[in-house]
Amino acid sequence: MNASSPSASTGFDTLALSPAMLTNLQQLGYHQMTPIQAASLPPALLGKDLIAQASTGSGKTAAFGLALLTKLNPRWFAVQSLVLCPTRELADQVATEIRRLARAHDNIKVVTVYGGVPSRAQIASLENGAHIVVGTPGRVMDLMERGALDLSGLNTLVLDEADRMLDMGFHADIETVVRQCPAERQTLLFSATYPEGIADLSARFMKQPQRITVQAQHSDGKIAQRWYEVSEGQRLQAVADLLLHFRPESSIAFCNTKQQCRDLVSLLQAQGFSALALYGELEQRERDEVLVQFANRSCSVLVATDVAARGLDISNLAAVINVDVTPDSEIHIHRIGRTGRGDAEGLALNLASLDEMGNVGKIEVLQGRPSTWFPLSELTPASNEPLVPPMQTIQIIGGRREKIRAGDVMGAMTADFGYTRDQIGKINVNDFSTYVAVDRRIAGAAVAKLNAGRVKGKSVKARLL
Repeated sequence: MNASSPSASTGFDTLALSPAMLTNLQQLGYHQMTPIQAASLPPALLGKDLIAQASTGSGKTAAFGLALLTKLNPRWFAVQSLVLCPTRELADQVATEIRRLARAHDNIKVVTVYGGVPSRAQIASLENGAHIVVGTPGRVMDLMERGALDLSGLNTLVLDEADRMLDMGFHADIETVVRQCPAERQTLLFSATYPEGIADLSARFMKQPQRITVQAQHSDGKIAQRWYEVSEGQRLQAVADLLLHFRPESSIAFCNTKQQCRDLVSLLQAQGFSALALYGELEQRERDEVLVQFANRSCSVLVATDVAARGLDISNLAAVINVDVTPDSEIHIHRIGRTGRGDAEGLALNLASLDEMGNVGKIEVLQGRPSTWFPLSELTPASNEPLVPPMQTIQIIGGRREKIRAGDVMGAMTADFGYTRDQIGKINVNDFSTYVAVDRRIAGAAVAKLNAGRVKGKSVKARLL
């Protein structure tokens, strides 16, 4: 089956869901199904295996989350569902969403397992009983080999962003995990693109899967696309010129290679931009700090490769800049679809050299319209002021392990140090660190107050990132 459009009625009440689940969905603001939910949920709820093509931000987590929760027995403390994800960030996002969807059930336990952190706490969580495990292939395989993760009671396996897992070299790990799963199970595979490796996985590990494709197209009015022809020597400076001309508060600049990322960040930082790079080979701590600063508006420009940026769902992204034209026209659609979300309008700025015009042509064919070109000479700084993000990030040493919660930090900043809630932005707490976004104008003073004061009755160490 190849479903390219949802059925006429897209309310969740058309599905075989419990009254408690429907009430919870209403409370969470899920009123109408997205195209991928409308196309995939009916067969998924019937227990069919699925290959669903869908991008980040399309609502796919709820599509597989509702399917696996419907089959779950809350009174049986065994791992009944496993969701494999390419990165810890995506695993955390997926687990958070499943927990929200599971509010309609009593006491559903969702455990995340991934590398980059010690496995002791994850093993302890599994020993206490888990219904759903969300994790990365390497750590899941490691815990299975140690006997800490038992999949004998599994009824649903989800491969989320399967193409990205293959890109990252997880093919053998996925095979090892899938072979340990019971043969009588439902397998749901979600992928933004459909490379050969996906066909290979589905042929070997899925039972007559239904294939569902929902085109990731964007309405002409929502995202304004502008194309600029550049020579190789002009390309990186052209990014700085675009930023100063359009002055987006937050933007992602996509490069095809890690080296291009590094070169562009060096140029932007030298010109006073707040820019950070995201590519493979970054240590997990570095990656976490980059993502926190970009998501909390402490960094104006994230320079990233496609593999590194997959799975990120950054809201309120003003612009996407394609520094290089991707040879895969579907990836171009996913790149620009990160701006113009919800009711917002987006801006997609594309640089192309003569050598890349063949790839531009493929994008035009997929979008069904010609590109609109503008001269580089029109780019003039809209202001002489540097493009500075509104917030700055403070790192507090200590996180969940020290029982620090976001509310504790907000309480200290407002009640004890006298700041207003408007001066404090996002607060992210992980196992070992807490990151607080504050108005740039108070950042230095706020660090001094934290180091001299207390959070939750304890002295803390803080520094500006």
